Amino acid sequence: MKKEVKIVLVTLVIAFSVIIPFFHEKEEGVKADEAGSPLAHELNTLLNNDPLLQGALAGVSIRSADTGNLLYDHIGDLRLRPASNMKLLTSAAALAALGEDYRFKTELLTDGSIKGKILKGNLYLKGKGDPTLLEKDLDNMAKKLKDRGVKLIYGNLISDDSWYDDSRYSMDLPWSDEMEYYGAQISALTLSPNEDYDAGTVIVNINGGESAGKAASIELTPKTDYVKIVNNAKTVAEGGTKKVSIVREHGTNTITVEGTIPLKAAPVKKWIAVWEPSGYTLDVFKDSLEEQGIKIIGKEKKGTAPEGAQNVNTHESMSLNEMFVPFMKLSNNTHAEHLVKEMGKVVKEEGSWSKGLEVIKEELPKYGVNVKTLVLRDGSGLSHVDLIPPNEITKLLYSVQDEEWFSSYLNSLPVAGASDRMVGGTLRNRLKHAPAMGNIRAKTGSISTVSSLSGYVKTKSGDNLIFSIMLNNMVDASKGKEIEDKIATILANQ
Repeated sequence: MKKEVKIVLVTLVIAFSVIIPFFHEKEEGVKADEAGSPLAHELNTLLNNDPLLQGALAGVSIRSADTGNLLYDHIGDLRLRPASNMKLLTSAAALAALGEDYRFKTELLTDGSIKGKILKGNLYLKGKGDPTLLEKDLDNMAKKLKDRGVKLIYGNLISDDSWYDDSRYSMDLPWSDEMEYYGAQISALTLSPNEDYDAGTVIVNINGGESAGKAASIELTPKTDYVKIVNNAKTVAEGGTKKVSIVREHGTNTITVEGTIPLKAAPVKKWIAVWEPSGYTLDVFKDSLEEQGIKIIGKEKKGTAPEGAQNVNTHESMSLNEMFVPFMKLSNNTHAEHLVKEMGKVVKEEGSWSKGLEVIKEELPKYGVNVKTLVLRDGSGLSHVDLIPPNEITKLLYSVQDEEWFSSYLNSLPVAGASDRMVGGTLRNRLKHAPAMGNIRAKTGSISTVSSLSGYVKTKSGDNLIFSIMLNNMVDASKGKEIEDKIATILANQ
């Protein structure tokens, strides 16, 4: 009996002596075929010793852009939260499912008729998902109506956002984000205040008043009565404290401004998400009609245009390949969610998150991505429930290089160190040194405790690499950018 126990123990010791180093090796990210390479050594030293990563998870995947061979990974098959690196999946699926020339539409419809100067019947502003609609586009639609001779609308002015479902927020949006520009409600009829195209928001501009002690001066862009401003902010003497808070009350469009702003101080400017963007868009359109001298005898309300309603005129958005520049360069969350719902509407005939995510999961396997290992909850990566292994991202980035639309995809990625916002995007103030500057095109990502960076790099020796860096469980996610920049620099120096 003792002999048998001894044999078992010896066997276990031998087994563990083999197994434990294996797991240790995988944990530290050493690839069997690259264990002795200078790249592997440099990356392992950084990932295993940098104090910023203590207690965190660092997923790293590196492939050859020419062969797709995996050159290095550090827990590359572990599912991690991607933050805005999720947009790499959403954008690829959208280009595949919709096409780079796809355009969103906004329609002006009536259930009545135009006779002379009178439109007798209801006028419907029907949104079909355009997240880039601007006030000037509404002005142009109103002008086209005027050019047809219309001066009076004898009926109601109605917003129609039925192209998508009525779910305004993705399922995991934190309550604290709902007034922020990056957490704006998703509606088929929405409006952007400027050419950053943050749909569903207004810009609150705050300046000092005429003199110290006076109320601050507040303006909205675009001007609208849909939003009510409660101005509790005061002007203080030049050189005084500049501290302003801007808060929208939940479930309302009441925005309260408090604090102090000194005379001659630079203005405070903040984008605030509105409650129910379709009503906001309609209100701005009503002003456009009035500016064209068109009077409305009726009410502003929400509804659905009937089947067979007559088209008065249609506005088309920029093409998808053009929209992808502000979308990806500036990491626009609302664009991502609109694309998800649009894919659902066009492919599955339902403008919802669930149907749109189905389309993404159907498109990704075409590029070698194992969707069974993914957890997808939105299109932007704002959810803390999204999970993607870094190795799946680099698979995607390798495979899409063969697609006709790849130039649009690549062009949309931020370029390291490029100062122009619509070139460098979220990387314009990072990696501003040789050989990284201009040679790295990558998507950034950041949510609480998460930082990510994935894309393409041309090395000093002329090789092309694909990489994905996903850092989770960071105490300070902003510090993750330091790690990412170190890794990206190591790759650029190869």
